[in-house]
Amino acid sequence: MKSSLHRSAAALVVLAAAAGLSACASQTFERGYLPSQMALQQISVGASRDQVLLALGTPSTTADFGGETFYYISQKAVRPVAFMNPHVVDQRVLAVHFDASQKVTSINDYGLKDGRVFNFTRNVTPTSGQEVSFLSQLLAATGRLKM
Repeated sequence: MKSSLHRSAAALVVLAAAAGLSACASQTFERGYLPSQMALQQISVGASRDQVLLALGTPSTTADFGGETFYYISQKAVRPVAFMNPHVVDQRVLAVHFDASQKVTSINDYGLKDGRVFNFTRNVTPTSGQEVSFLSQLLAATGRLKM
């Protein structure tokens, strides 16, 4: 009886240790979307904007400076241990550029080697100027009321 109690206690200790260690296991985070190689093969210079949307899907973001550009952005980060911050191990930006007639002029694939790591989170920087509160709006409106 005493030996079976010791075995049960030992089994519980081993299970608890395994559960504790599994929480410390490495985690991989993938953000964004990067089209597959098969989808990329369907697009070439001269393809229409609609063909790009059908083959690659909706872009992560677009730009309209000197012709439209679709950006497909993905990032892979690894956190070696649960309590550590993740670090970026791969980052890809696929840029599909269009001319005025909505035809593909170039396709560029950028990675970590082509630039610096950037953060995908949307932190908004406040603009300078006057912040108007409800009370200041109310007081300003009283001066404009006509009776």
